[in-house]
Amino acid sequence: MILGMTLSTFTLFHVVLSLVGIASGFIVVYGLLTGKRLNTWNAIFLVFTVLTSLTGFLFPFHHLLPSHVVGILSLVVLAVAIVARYPQHMRGAWGRVYVVSAMLALYLNVFVLVVQAFLKVPALKAAAPTQQEPPFLIAQSAVIALFVVLTIVAARKCHHDPLRTA
Repeated sequence: MILGMTLSTFTLFHVVLSLVGIASGFIVVYGLLTGKRLNTWNAIFLVFTVLTSLTGFLFPFHHLLPSHVVGILSLVVLAVAIVARYPQHMRGAWGRVYVVSAMLALYLNVFVLVVQAFLKVPALKAAAPTQQEPPFLIAQSAVIALFVVLTIVAARKCHHDPLRTA
């Protein structure tokens, strides 16, 4: 039992947190690209992404796993994003700090989503059983390329056009 839930129920809870974090994160990306603050969506994204990372540490484990390293990195990046967004109000360079840290946090969640998809979806697992095969590498390369481009565009937009409250 984890937080009073069976392992399968807790896993579902963790997955739902993650999917809400990812979905709201893409809405935040839209706001960053269009110059809108979308305050509520940013709060939802940050809260659900923090909860996703935190709940990941509650699964039973016996030693440090790569997923724990990603979770630690995500929490550090999210702490930076929260400071940039709230106490610093994205003023000056903090605007770009927020964009980069929020995009990195979202990327890490999507990275894990792709890993989990290749572990759990039978067709994907068959195509890349060790996650060293071309289908997995192509999928992760496409994800990172997409996030690099989106981050650059959003950071430039933030620099040239301060975000407006929506």
